[in-house]
Amino acid sequence: MKLEIPEVKKLVHEMIMPIRWGDMDAMGHLNNASYMRFMETIRIEWFTQIGCDPNPQGQGPVIVNVFCNFYKQLQYPCDVRMKMFVSDAGRSSFESWATFEPVDQPGVIHAAGGATTIWVDFPAQKSAPLPDWMRAHIT
Repeated sequence: MKLEIPEVKKLVHEMIMPIRWGDMDAMGHLNNASYMRFMETIRIEWFTQIGCDPNPQGQGPVIVNVFCNFYKQLQYPCDVRMKMFVSDAGRSSFESWATFEPVDQPGVIHAAGGATTIWVDFPAQKSAPLPDWMRAHIT
């Protein structure tokens, strides 16, 4: 299965993450669970950068699904260029996408994944419309 990033996507954040020795599995490559952690890290860094800090008494983002497709192994030592894109802003949701490419192999995507984010009113425990300021970052 090939990851299809929508035609209308917006690059919102980029960062470089080193693969740590402990990120590997018994086969000597980046553990599958580490890919999810890397995607979480870039997503949280972007949220922080745009002022979307957690507020359990207010509203904010909740991830409702996540996936990753693996094309080539990533192995230690390696610095990985992560790129995060957003798309498909709905009433209360949007999609995020991430690509993984070794810094020493620009443009060679070794893995790609994504997540669906729902904007939630935490005290009410239900979805809420995306605020205008957040929508502006997505569209």
